[in-house]
Amino acid sequence: MKSYSSKPADIDKKWFVVDAEGVVLGRLASVIAMRLRGKHKPTYTPHLDCGDHIIVVNAEKVKVTGNKLRDKVFFYHTGYPGGIKERTWGHILNGRYPERLIEKAIERMVPRGPLGRQQMSNLRVYKGPSHPHEAQQPAVLDVAGMNPKNKRSA
Repeated sequence: MKSYSSKPADIDKKWFVVDAEGVVLGRLASVIAMRLRGKHKPTYTPHLDCGDHIIVVNAEKVKVTGNKLRDKVFFYHTGYPGGIKERTWGHILNGRYPERLIEKAIERMVPRGPLGRQQMSNLRVYKGPSHPHEAQQPAVLDVAGMNPKNKRSA
């Protein structure tokens, strides 16, 4: 029996919209990373981008457990000597671009390299409940309903 390997012409990419309101960040990121890579499909091929397009809405309403809002820190560098700076997760979520927290969580679950960058280009994250991709007729992917632990109320 031979192993199946998809060809680029055989790949069927679908569009999904995910509502991040009340969903735990790590659980959301792992489900989306798996979908972006295409590992949920029986036709998964490791060297091809066979994942789906994912739209995430309500990024500012994602939940994190424990004291991560206060204790977890992202570092970045301005490019100048001594220019390392830090931001806590709470500061990012309450700031101007809360979608960056979700993007970084997913980016770190996708392989690094050209294929990972191509797969990340299929992700779109939006702060509010609306998105400009209605023409693609995305199906709803209910991450909160997959497992009771995925959703937090408080």
